Amino acid sequence: MSTDLTPVIAAGTRWLLTAFPPAPGAFSQALAEAQARQAVTVAAALRYPTSLDAQLLHLLGPGGSTRLDWLTGAEQVDDDADTAWRTWVDETVVSWAACLLADPALADDAHHVADLSLAGEVTRLVRPGHREHDAAPLLRHPDLLEPVADLHRALLLDLLANENAPLG
Repeated sequence: MSTDLTPVIAAGTRWLLTAFPPAPGAFSQALAEAQARQAVTVAAALRYPTSLDAQLLHLLGPGGSTRLDWLTGAEQVDDDADTAWRTWVDETVVSWAACLLADPALADDAHHVADLSLAGEVTRLVRPGHREHDAAPLLRHPDLLEPVADLHRALLLDLLANENAPLG
């Protein structure tokens, strides 16, 4: 995993878990975090496939969570120490991660296109079982994810269609 994308992956994962909290309990928290992290990692690998892309991300910044917070009705706390991580949220990456969480088949397609060295193991994302759904019922609910997923779904589908198109 490239450390260049670590802040975006950590912030996107945290945002998803804040907006769509897991079921109570440490086991549910761990399973939900694994699913969110896998989705955000695949999305980040697709969004920033080269080291140049990652360098540009660090130069220009990911944009922050303001629009996502507004869209989901998340409350912002004025404490800068608690909300500084929100500046590292990339709206497109989170939107794509929401698409992948809502549709395991799409997640599998995306995983095959993403750089495998960046994406790593994504079994909980592409083949969720009852435990994964029970641990993260809000994070896996297509209707709840729809406003976030819909923001940049067309761009993700276009990217995957172009990557899967036969050459020539």
